[in-house]
Amino acid sequence: MRLGVLDIGSNTGHLLVVDAHGGAAPLPAYSHKESLRLAEHLDDDGAVDEDGVAGLTAFVAAALTVAEDKGCEEILGFATSAVRDAVNSDQVLKHVLDKTGVEIGVLPGEDEARLTFLAVRRWFGWSSGRLAVFDIGGGSLEIAAGDDEAPDAVQSLPLGAGRLTREWLRNHPPSDKTVRKLRKKIRADLARDAGTVLRGGHADHAAATSKTFRSLARVCGAAPSGDGPLVRRTLAADDLAAKIPELVAMSPEETAELPGVSADRAHQLFAGALVADAVMDLFELEELEICPWALREGVILERLDQISVLG
Repeated sequence: MRLGVLDIGSNTGHLLVVDAHGGAAPLPAYSHKESLRLAEHLDDDGAVDEDGVAGLTAFVAAALTVAEDKGCEEILGFATSAVRDAVNSDQVLKHVLDKTGVEIGVLPGEDEARLTFLAVRRWFGWSSGRLAVFDIGGGSLEIAAGDDEAPDAVQSLPLGAGRLTREWLRNHPPSDKTVRKLRKKIRADLARDAGTVLRGGHADHAAATSKTFRSLARVCGAAPSGDGPLVRRTLAADDLAAKIPELVAMSPEETAELPGVSADRAHQLFAGALVADAVMDLFELEELEICPWALREGVILERLDQISVLG
């Protein structure tokens, strides 16, 4: 069957059209995305502002047209951190439903981590043993670990690259004091509950997903996306640590010229690098392998599993 997965993230709205059936890898057929920057459309009260709601509604309407044109039988719509954390999330999604007829559910952070873990497990397989998965989004950091398809430890922390940039790095270049305070906060927040992940044992295989991790890996020398998804890509802790002093000194325009970095996310790459560096240090990881599957694929795989059981 042909499915449309509508992912409303903190940075981007993304419709992924896939051909999918049980027992086979979802095959991407078409992609439609737009920079929404919903996290930057939160007002002082924590509500999505009028411009953010209008932009989201227009994107969903356009995505619906694309999904219908491409022959999708079903649309699976979900929103992550920016909408999840907004004080007016119910009103925003009701407005979208009233205007477009598309129902978008709010995905809890723990479910986001769980579904991403499912996708990564299916990609790498059982030979990975105990698997640890890290995903830096715009608004949150998701962590999951386990020996099976369902993780035994999940966390969702407010350490997204966009969120930290908005709250800490408004001025460029940031002062040494600001960077040190931000670094301390990230590591304290991570360490606070790290034991729930580490208690299950050291990971046999540590993986990362998301645009932030992919960009950092590319900046540190990983193969370009044009080489295809089957090329092994890693992010080494030493390479990242050596790159951070360069990133903090770069303007967003300079960062956007780096390989694998998009202009609309360049301003938040440094914050993402601090989070990735903390993850690899505190969890004692020499490298992370980049997985091409992430949350969207996890949503698809879970839906296929449900259809298989019902069928």
